[in-house]
Amino acid sequence: MKQSFPSRSASALAALLLFSAVLCPAQQSLTWDQVKARFESANPALKADALGVDESRAEEITAFLRPNPQFTASTDATQIAPHAGVWQPLKGTDFVPTLSYLHEREHKRELRLESAKEGTRIAASDHEDLKRNLEFTLREAFVNTLEAKAVLELAQADLAYYDKIIEISRSRFKDGDIAQIDLDRIELLRVQYESEIQTAIVNLRTAKIQLLQLLNDRTPVEQFDVNGPFDFSDALKPLDDFRQTALDARPDLQAALQAIQQSQTNHKLAISNGSTDPTFSGWYTYNSSNNNPDGIQTLGLSVSVPLRIFDHNQGEKQRTLIDIEKSQQTSEATRAQVFSDVDSAYTEVESNIALLKPYKAQYKDQATRVRDTVTYSYQHGGASLMDFLNAQSEYRAVQLAYLQLIGAYLNAAGQLNLAVGREVIQ
Repeated sequence: MKQSFPSRSASALAALLLFSAVLCPAQQSLTWDQVKARFESANPALKADALGVDESRAEEITAFLRPNPQFTASTDATQIAPHAGVWQPLKGTDFVPTLSYLHEREHKRELRLESAKEGTRIAASDHEDLKRNLEFTLREAFVNTLEAKAVLELAQADLAYYDKIIEISRSRFKDGDIAQIDLDRIELLRVQYESEIQTAIVNLRTAKIQLLQLLNDRTPVEQFDVNGPFDFSDALKPLDDFRQTALDARPDLQAALQAIQQSQTNHKLAISNGSTDPTFSGWYTYNSSNNNPDGIQTLGLSVSVPLRIFDHNQGEKQRTLIDIEKSQQTSEATRAQVFSDVDSAYTEVESNIALLKPYKAQYKDQATRVRDTVTYSYQHGGASLMDFLNAQSEYRAVQLAYLQLIGAYLNAAGQLNLAVGREVIQ
């Protein structure tokens, strides 16, 4: 019995494949949740804005600090000429160390702290709003990548199908069933399929590059990939549900409402700053030249009260009062914008669903049946070359339009998520 051994070329090919697998790491394929998690931990713009929230929180410490006490050391009555022929420069000098402290009244520190905390809450809401907008851009890039992948797969499948048609047409030409001009026209049409593949490859790489930029990732494009459902759902909640969710979740609306609270606190602080703050002082005196032998060392106390005859902080009181009204009007404008955003995005999603339903239920299958039927008929002489080429073109147009509509639906769903303030459509 003759034993067979693998050829040298097969062994070399296996070794080459193994070596390539070692050198080329496996392609990363991330889901939407993984992409979003990486984005939240690595995006530099989001991280820089988060540091701004920390800065605002540090300002709370400054706002609640007490005034520093003041220490003063002074001397008086120092002799500058000899006395009785003896130089005694410090004999009659008064030494007066003084300690003073400004006492803040009317809860100024507490109000400053409350205003600073409200500022931190506003900064946190603004940070969430930035995250909301950046995640929309991220989701758009993610959807564009999925769409580019689907279009590339469609183009590759179309080319593979068309290559079979070319192979059959060449056989028919050899048998004399079709003319040379018909074969040439069929073969020339292949360049369109090749062009579509190259365009799809460029679009896919561009989408991946944008996604990698948002992730602050330096992974080579060839080793990076994403995956997820590229489809649509016709289940859509009522508009009022999305409106209420947006009112509860939109961070920009929360920031506008928090700005009203901060304006009210700032007005209270302006009133408090119009009150008088006394300064208490105490000092110790050592006077060696005092005629009273028991009064060489003395203590003193004083209270300094500024007379606020003209300045009662009137301008700041008026400004903060106006700022309350301004913040209220801003919140109303933001609320109106929320409703507008939700209604517009909801209408866009509804429109895409209405277009996608007949494609999924009817047009896709019809285009496939027409292509296959006309192709079969052409191969057996029952249809003209023009009918065959038109059927191919119509099939590609319908399939491509369907993929583009799904991409538009997913982007519209992302727009609705952006308008609502949370992911209500996955």
